[in-house]
This record gives sequence, C-alpha cells and structure tokens, in this order.
Amino acid sequence: MDAFFASVEIRARPELRGLPVVVGGTEGRGVVAAASYEARRFGVRSAMSMGQAMRLCPQMVVIAPSRAAYTEASAAVMKIFSEFTPLVEPLSLDEAFLDVSGAVQLFGRPAEIARQIRYRVEREQQLTCSVGIAPLKSVAKLASGSCKPNGLRVVSRDGLLDFLHPLPVTALWGVGGKTAEPLRRLGICSVGELAATPIDTLRRALGNASAAHLHALANGQDDRVVQAREPEKSISTDRTLLHDLLTETEVARELLRASGEVAGRLRQAGRVARTVGIKIRFADFATVTRVRTLAEPTDSAAAVYSTALDLYRALNLDQPRIRLVGVKAENLRPNGEATQLAFDLGGPSSGSPSADRTIDALAARFGASAVRPASLLRSKPAVPDARRNLPASPEPDRVRDNKLSPAEHKRPS
Repeated sequence: MDAFFASVEIRARPELRGLPVVVGGTEGRGVVAAASYEARRFGVRSAMSMGQAMRLCPQMVVIAPSRAAYTEASAAVMKIFSEFTPLVEPLSLDEAFLDVSGAVQLFGRPAEIARQIRYRVEREQQLTCSVGIAPLKSVAKLASGSCKPNGLRVVSRDGLLDFLHPLPVTALWGVGGKTAEPLRRLGICSVGELAATPIDTLRRALGNASAAHLHALANGQDDRVVQAREPEKSISTDRTLLHDLLTETEVARELLRASGEVAGRLRQAGRVARTVGIKIRFADFATVTRVRTLAEPTDSAAAVYSTALDLYRALNLDQPRIRLVGVKAENLRPNGEATQLAFDLGGPSSGSPSADRTIDALAARFGASAVRPASLLRSKPAVPDARRNLPASPEPDRVRDNKLSPAEHKRPS
C-alpha cells in the first residue's frame, strides 16, 4: 500500500489531499509512523523523530494514529487479495505476498491479476497500492518498492539479475546497518558486487549463515514460498509519553487507554485472550514485563484493565519515573470458544460485554474518540495546534480530569 496510514487519514478528510501529511506520535518523543508523498519530498520518513520531521517540514499536518481505521482498511484490502488466491502472506497491515501461480487460468497472467487488484483496491477502498511481480519473494518486494507510488513492475526470470545487480546492497532483505558495515569494508556497495564476491570471503566477514543467505539472494536464488499467515497470536500497544509518569494515577490512566485499545482490537478480530501482560519502561530505559493467565478468556476492556493494573501494582515501585506504558493480550482464541467454555462451566461469559459492544458501534459510526472513559479526557490537546494548517473546528466542552482513589482505579469509567 502507498503511504498507507497517511492515505487512510486523507481518505477520511479529503481536504488534506495534496498537503504534507504525517501520522505519528503528536508528543515530544513521538516518531513518524507514515508520511504522505508530499511530506517525503521534504525528507520526512517513517521512524524519524517528530521533532526532526517538523524541522524539515514546518508546514506539515500532524495526525495522531487511528489504529482501528487502519486495521479496518487493511482487512478490507486483504479480503480483496484473498478473492484472487488463498495464498496470501501478510507482512504487516499494509503489505503482503500473494502466490498467484494457481490463479492464472481463472484471472489471466500475473500482470493482469495485478491490474485487477489495483483497480479494485482503488475503486472499493479509495486507496492505491504498488505491485511488484517476480518469480522470487525477495525480488517481488524490491520490485514493488521500485515502482511506488501507484505503480506496477514485472521482473521476469530472464531479467532477474539485470534488475538486482545495479541495486545498492542495502536494498537486499536482511542487510541493515550492522550487516552493511563489514560489506562496505570489503568494498561491496552493490548487489552485483556482493554476487561476485567469493563465498569464503563473505563467511569470514558475516558468518556462515548470513553469508550463504545473502550470496544466494544476490545471485537470484530464493526458495522461500508464500505461506498463508496464521491468525495473530498476540495484540499489543505501547506508547512513549511526552513527560515521565510519576504517580499511580497517571500510570493507571495510561493503562486504561491501552487496555481499551487492545480490547477493541480483540473484538474487531473476533478473538479473546487468555493472557494479559504489561510493559513498563523507566526513564533510564530499563524495561520490565509481567503477564498473568486469566481463569477465563476475555475481550472486555474492564477485565484487561483490571488485570493490567493489578500487574502494575504488584511491582511495588517506589517513586518511579516511567516513560513508556504498554498492554498486551496473548494466548488468543476465537471468541466462540470463550462463550462455549463459560457455558460448559455453568458461568457467564466475559467475552462480549454489552457496554463494550455499544462503544464499538458508536465508535464505528462517529469515530474512535466519540466514546472514551472520562479520565482520558484532557482539558487541553496533547500538542498545541497539531493540525495548525487546517481550518479550526468547534471543540466540544471538555471535562476536567478528576483524580481517582486507588479503589476507583479498578473501575474504568
């Protein structure tokens, strides 16, 4: 997908079209999750700090991520893929491999299949994607990147090495900064130079496994097949805060926000979790994680939050300074299994509380921020004028935060 998160936001707000739009953390320690192509012209890239991005492009429009909207759009796009072939291997929300070798008789040659997919994605989702076609997974990925945005590139088996060898060696899947440095010391800058280097020389620089793998890729050899992905085994979220959290009230509020997001994604995926965990990172970057297995699987925000808060309190921290808080749900299973388990044990199911379902319905109609726990409402925006380049819109009356007593923390508003 092309600038996926930014494109989904622009789809929801057409007045942003043509503007440099950046999606990411709107707080001081935030990073860029996605940038529109207009923002990329200024040098803004994913994983860049938001401060650096703002220096490069002061006029950019910054939007906080809408995870639910991206998940929904991703599911719709993946469904289109699955209508052409059952062999779909998602790499992330916005990228997937498709093996279309069995679909040629029904839909035509691979390039024709790609054209049909791109047409349907644009028509049905008002989003664009770029497609690379090749006999190898690694080359298909490179081909899709080379024709962005909204492009199509076919690399035939005969043209494989002509396509690969002029590329920088860092283009290969698995060559990051740590691997590129020893290759640079050997004078290897392109894929072609890597392909021509004796394997024994590479083994001395990279080790046996990496040398064999990269030498094969550089020579157009990749036997990995497309594997349909199993359902998610865990769902998690974490956030680095603008200011260190110093009190339990502040941490509880952040756990409540994260628990609501994780539980919402569980319900959207039709899954329930048997295990809940937390992740806490301190100001000195030391990190602790804790998990607990529940008596009954759940997708309830209240149950996830209660467990997360109990795990945090069990740490018995004395004057902590906390920079990141995360919540994770794992040991997932289909929602129907939780209902059956409760029935078998003669008890009520906590998998589908009506309040959560009502919130889901309201969020689907009015947006993810339409219904939130009162303690998550702020008297001021997290970042002054984060969307300063847009016309001002009327703000609803704000509710002032009320601090909760320890006992009240277990009851999300």
